[in-house]
Amino acid sequence: MRSFAVSALREPPFPARRHAAVELVAGESTGWARDLGLVATAGGLRRLRGAAPAELAGRACPDAPVDRLRLLTDLISWLFVMDDACDEDGLGASPTRLAPTVADLLGVLDRHGDPTAPRPVAAGPLGIGLDDLCRRVRALDRPALLLRLISQLREYLLALLWEAANREHRRVPGVAEYVQMRRHTGGARPSFTLTDLAYDGLPGAGRRADPALAALDGLATDLVCWCNDLFSYGKELGMAPDVHNLVTTIAGESRQGEEAALWAAADRFNAGLATYAEREAALTGAGDESVQAFLVTRRNWIRATYDWSLTVSRYA
Repeated sequence: MRSFAVSALREPPFPARRHAAVELVAGESTGWARDLGLVATAGGLRRLRGAAPAELAGRACPDAPVDRLRLLTDLISWLFVMDDACDEDGLGASPTRLAPTVADLLGVLDRHGDPTAPRPVAAGPLGIGLDDLCRRVRALDRPALLLRLISQLREYLLALLWEAANREHRRVPGVAEYVQMRRHTGGARPSFTLTDLAYDGLPGAGRRADPALAALDGLATDLVCWCNDLFSYGKELGMAPDVHNLVTTIAGESRQGEEAALWAAADRFNAGLATYAEREAALTGAGDESVQAFLVTRRNWIRATYDWSLTVSRYA
C-alpha cells in the first residue's frame, strides 16, 4: 500500500529538512519511555522504535533547540503508545473499557503540570508520562501554549471514546464526520503546539484567531492526517479491521470498491495540498513576519509526515 501512496499522492512542494540531533534525541526519548514504563515489553519497545518518533519530530522541527525537540519527540512517543494501546492491545475496543483510563488522564491534565502535586501513580505509566510532559511545558513559562496543549489533549482523549464506540457497534462514520473527528484523534494539533513552543516570533493569540490563519492551520492538520491514512491503510488491513481511515469511510459512504476509494482519498489529499498552497500564498502576501514563521512550521509538518511515512517500518 505504500507503493500506491507514493504513486498517487502529490509530493509536498516544500524543502525536506532534518534536525542534526535526531539520533541523540531518539536514544534519550526511548530511555524516557522505558524508564516510565510506557514500554514494558520487548514487543512494545519494538513498536515504538518502529514508529521512529524522533525522525518525525526532527523533520517537523529541524531548527529547534535540542531540549524542545526532545519534548516534541516524547509527546509523539506518548501518542504512539496510547494509540497502540487502543488499536492493537484492545484498550479502545469499547467505551466502557477505555473510559477509566480516559478519566485518569483527564485528571492528570486538570493539574496543569503543577510541580508541587504528587506524581499520579494511580494513573499508571500513561498518566505519569502525561504528567511529566505537562510539567516540562509549564516550566517553560508559556502559559497560553500550556493551556492550548491541555485543551487539545482533552479533545484527543474524548475523541478516542468516539472511536471506541464505533468499534463496539461496528459503525463506519460518514466522511464529513470522520474528517472532523480525525483532526482530534490524529494527535497532530498537540504536536503542532509543541512545535510552536520550540520557536520564538510566532503569532500571538489574537493573530492566531484570524479566520484565514485558523483555516490554514486546520487544513495542515487534515493533510497530515490524510497522508497518514493512506500510508497506514495497508497495515490496518492486515490487523483486525478498523473503520477509522479515510479510505474506509469513503468506501462505506459512496459504496465504491477499495481501489476507487483509495483514489478518492488520494484526490482529496492532492486537492487539499493545492488549496493549502493558495491559502499560504495569500497569507504570505500580507507581509507579517510572525505569520511567515508560522507558515514554515506547518509546511515542515506536511513535508515531514510525507517523508517519514516513506521509510518508517510502522507502515511497512
